[in-house]
Amino acid sequence: MGIKDRSSKRRKRIVAHRASSFQDAEKWDLDFWQRQTPEQRLSALIAIRRDVMKVKRARMKNDASEKEDLK
Repeated sequence: MGIKDRSSKRRKRIVAHRASSFQDAEKWDLDFWQRQTPEQRLSALIAIRRDVMKVKRARMKNDASEKEDLK
């Protein structure tokens, strides 16, 4: 199963938790990720990294556009 398949499957099954405190949220988050397989954790990390790169590229493009407008 490739990253696109895993990402699609993950999007169909969103898991949420309503925490009563920051400590509860941290515990739930740790428990959640420890229940995931190494493949699932790596896939999530890669997806997050790709999203971060998209945001950085968009910001750089926007910054360049704003500099052009100032000329």
